[in-house]
Amino acid sequence: MPIPRRYSTDAIVLSRFDYGEADRILTLITPGSGKLKAIAKGIRRPTSRIGGSLEPFAELNVLLARGRTFEVVTEVRVGHAWLNLRDSLESAATAWYLAELADRSLEERHAAEPVYALLRRAYELLDAGMAPGRVARWYEMHLADELGVRPEVDRCVECDRVLEVDGRFRWVPSLGGVLCDRCPGPPHDRSGLTLEALKLLKAYQRQDVEAIAGLRLGLATEREVEAALRDFLRYVLERDARSLAFLDEIRQDTPIATAIPS
Repeated sequence: MPIPRRYSTDAIVLSRFDYGEADRILTLITPGSGKLKAIAKGIRRPTSRIGGSLEPFAELNVLLARGRTFEVVTEVRVGHAWLNLRDSLESAATAWYLAELADRSLEERHAAEPVYALLRRAYELLDAGMAPGRVARWYEMHLADELGVRPEVDRCVECDRVLEVDGRFRWVPSLGGVLCDRCPGPPHDRSGLTLEALKLLKAYQRQDVEAIAGLRLGLATEREVEAALRDFLRYVLERDARSLAFLDEIRQDTPIATAIPS
């Protein structure tokens, strides 16, 4: 049976750049076809029928025509626009960061339904007003899981002993998680990890996201876990996300939302 030249799919825009005088190249994530490149011809002209619809931070239904180099966008319908997250600069910057992680994690034309669902859920959480830092940590942890590199936070990655609450811990991304104080590990790839941070890493793995949203945490613990998961993904993806510089810049005057127990 011949492959149809045109097909429709749900999609989220991961990135885009202008091409030529009026076109735009987009990287899309789709549930069935995974990551793909598409061209929207004439989208930057004022008369374009799809110019106002083919935007990030929205779940779209797109009609695509198969092309030699890129798929060609012929029609677009907005399924759901996450408008609220655009009202917060930190939420919008976080959304770009999560999209970049998905982009860097996926090969083109490989099914990516779990990652698509993860990104969609993260955008829903940002849109609902959940603290962007907690959405990002939840997403980072579960993206690592989907990529088959779930960090080990229950046992020592070297000796396989259960981590004890009265022990000392080190975070070693190159080994895949937490190292106990009995094991030396690599000499230049380790940093201390507090018990509070270890508990929070476990929470991001095990608790549902609604429970995570209500956790009462200190700023230092959130920052420690942020650094740990960033280091882990830097090792897995072999470089930092470009969008982190902008995200960190705008957060300088916007501290993490915390609720410290009295």
